[in-house]
Formats: sequence, structure tokens, C-alpha cells
Amino acid sequence: MFGWLFARLPAAVYTAHAMTKKLFLLFIAAFCSVPGSLPGSLLISAQCCPEKPAAEKKEVLWQKLQEEIRTVDQRLDGVMGLAVEDLTSGEKFFIHGDEIMPQASSIKITVLANLYLQAQQGKLKLTDEYIVRKEDLVDGSDIMLGLTPGVTRLTLRDLATMMVAVSDNSATNVLIRRVGMENVNAMLENMGLHATKLRRQMMDLKAAGEGRENISTPREMMTLLETIYRGKLLNKEMTADFLKMLSTHKESSLLQGLPDDVVAANKPGELEAVRNDSGIVMVKNRPYILCVMTTYLKDEKEGSAAIRKISALAYSYFDRVSRASEYGRVVSPK
Repeated sequence: MFGWLFARLPAAVYTAHAMTKKLFLLFIAAFCSVPGSLPGSLLISAQCCPEKPAAEKKEVLWQKLQEEIRTVDQRLDGVMGLAVEDLTSGEKFFIHGDEIMPQASSIKITVLANLYLQAQQGKLKLTDEYIVRKEDLVDGSDIMLGLTPGVTRLTLRDLATMMVAVSDNSATNVLIRRVGMENVNAMLENMGLHATKLRRQMMDLKAAGEGRENISTPREMMTLLETIYRGKLLNKEMTADFLKMLSTHKESSLLQGLPDDVVAANKPGELEAVRNDSGIVMVKNRPYILCVMTTYLKDEKEGSAAIRKISALAYSYFDRVSRASEYGRVVSPK
């Protein structure tokens, strides 16, 4: 509005004014380019926003799951080892993941794996028959002890079912002798599972007293299950049958932490001061592996309760992630 005034000013004055105006504009431009120099609502910068927003929401949820699991561990009067793996993203979480722990009946997963491997190799058939013998019977055999020695015929598949479903120790020992303990351990070594070892049959108290315990680590048991799940040990047909066998319903703390309709291929284990459970939980679109091992327990019921609690926490996370969009919106069927 003062253009008429500038038009009447001497040329030198007008030139000085123009220079001042130009310097002022340059100052404003420089000032605005300094972070924090203007309120956020006034600062417009081409660098304000990334081209692709960060996906932090799921990571926050994953971290919260870890914190909740650590809380369960801290409250347990005993020692816990744990491995969790998201089979979709490959994310893993460990507590004492490489600590060697007694496996109790969870070691039967290795026996089952070698049984299926030898069947695949043609060294035996799952339909091969066995006649029950009195000398094979040991304590902790809910089914075998009720069968008639010298008369009852069972297939290796029958024995495997009893080993998984009711953790029948006599059935397990028959299978160990059939596949060979050395073959089970050779398979584990070839898989790079150097800490996992089958060192005695079930109910061999003398061997246990000498320190020959059946052992593994959370990481190695997780790796064994992942290797089988991804078809790297057995072919497609054998893998499917193995997982179906290991999913046979059983009494299990891990299963007790899941809804009734969720399938898990798992094997629990119990000894004095020891409670374990390892398996693959088949959540639709988001399967995962959970291996929980507890030892030095003052109260074994607390060990079982800890596994049950962790199983429920893990399921809550994976179920939500499986049904949610990348923004966290869950749309449940009506």
C-alpha cells in the first residue's frame, strides 16, 4: 500500500530498502530451517515425515508379552528356561535359552522324531507288530500294565500313541530299544543339537542316580520342533503324520492355558522338582513354538501353574496378532 511512497524515493534509498527486504527474507528462511526455531504448528519442512510410517505397534505388544513372561519367571520359586518363536516372523524370545535342563517325558519328542525318520528311511514300518512282554513293563505305564503279556499285539504306531497320549513309560522303552538310543542321539548331533541327549530309558533310577539324565535346552528343543515343522527332517507326508501324532490329546499345562479348540503338538514332562512342556501351538495364520522348562522347584504345582500362565499369555498375543490388521484393528466374526 506504500508503493507510491517508494516510487517517489531517491534511487539510492529505494535500492537500500530492497536490499534490506531481501536480507530480511533470507534471515526468515534460514531461521525456519533450524529445528525447533518455530512452533510445530508453524514449521513446515519437507523432512517432517518419513515416506513409510514405522510399524512400532506390534513391537510394543511383543515387548509387553516378554515383560509379562519375565514377571511370571521372577515370581517362581525355582529356575525357568524358556523359548518362544513366532513361526511367521521368525522373532524369538529366550529366558536362559541355552541352559541345560532335565527333560523328563518331554524327551519323548526325540524318540518320536527318530521313529518317524527311520520309517521314512525304510528301516522299519509304523505298522510293525510287537507282542507285549512282562519283562518290558515298568512303573508309569497306565495302559501297558493293563495288557496281557504274551498275547496282546501292538503296532509301533500304537506304542507311539500311548507314549504321547498318556506318556506310557513301557511303550516308550520298547520304542527306544526298537529305534536304538544311539540312533536318536546321532540324529540330534546331525541336526546340530549337541546339548540334547537321550541317556537313559524311562524309570531307570540307577542311571538317573548316576547323573545320566535326559537333557536339552529351551533353544534346542525349539529348534528341533521348528526343523520338523518346516519339513527339514521329514518329508511332507511324514511331517504331517508326526504333527498329528504329537497333537494327540493329553494332560498338559500348556494345553490348559489354551482354549479347548486350539490344537498343539506338544509333550509335557514331570519329575521331582521338574515340570516341562514343549510344543507347537497351531494358531491360525500365526503358529508359534513354546518351550517352558522349570527345575529346582520348591512346589511342583507352582511350576505347572507358571507354564499354564505363560501359555495363556503367549496365546493371547499370537491370537490377537493373527486376527488383526497392520493397524491393530481386529474384526471378529459375528
